[in-house]
Amino acid sequence: MGAPLRLGAVILTQGTRPVELKALLDSVAAQRGPAVQSVVVANGVPLADLPELPEGVRGVETAENLGIPGGRNVGIEAFGSNGSDVDVVLFLDDDGLLPQDDDAERIRAAFTAEPRLGIVSFRIADPESGETQRRHVPRLRAADPMHSSKVTTFLGGASAVRSDVFATSGQLPGEFFYGHEETDLAWRALDAGWDIEYRADILLHHPKTPPSRHAVYNHNIARNRVWLARRNLPALLVPVYTGVWLLLTLARRPSGPALRAWFSGFTEGWRTPCGPRRPIRWRTVWRMTRLGRPPVV
Repeated sequence: MGAPLRLGAVILTQGTRPVELKALLDSVAAQRGPAVQSVVVANGVPLADLPELPEGVRGVETAENLGIPGGRNVGIEAFGSNGSDVDVVLFLDDDGLLPQDDDAERIRAAFTAEPRLGIVSFRIADPESGETQRRHVPRLRAADPMHSSKVTTFLGGASAVRSDVFATSGQLPGEFFYGHEETDLAWRALDAGWDIEYRADILLHHPKTPPSRHAVYNHNIARNRVWLARRNLPALLVPVYTGVWLLLTLARRPSGPALRAWFSGFTEGWRTPCGPRRPIRWRTVWRMTRLGRPPVV
């Protein structure tokens, strides 16, 4: 048996949740097995504005708010080029908590058992009610959050990514700032032959919150869906994917301001550069379809 996999945790913060951040770091430190290395990225705020970090936790600051993917990429690089100083990088929200002390061991076991396993998405549950929101189960058939399965995307703030994925598929798309950055990486990882699993037995506690709490939510969700399609899908599927989401958005009947923000983002997605275009192969499209989520919805 080889040495246990080395785990590193990346935690973004802007210093607004000091109590929750300390509790999260304590829960990471309490994990069984070899210590998980932790890096806290002060995203657009000075490290001096944060509470003193526990011994052994590294802090990195950025001169400006790079958004979620950009900040997480800084954290990846804190573990060497493409995270090469560790075997697996965990992404954890700063208001999350690992309530089980064996999650790190479960993560090591999962990646050790399956060499082609590239990404693990954790189950997220509200600490008060124990509820897992439907949007936190990364598949279309989300009625049973206790059912683990292979999936085609993952939840960024409660996940673990094998470092080799960054080497083969690239890091998160920093230009997205917020929204769909995980799906962009997931599609590229699937195209490179990696598996993605939703694991109900690996748990992150996180308060139940609406995604619309982010001021840029409606605009970025629309813009980034267009960018996601333009960057990654075969040309034939680009209008299909964006058209399906246009119809779904209208069917949900958002408020006037929300709809205006959505259309503003949708328009920007077509008019602005989306980054390098590397369409996934049709066999990857078929693979995603067999997994229950073809890249048209």
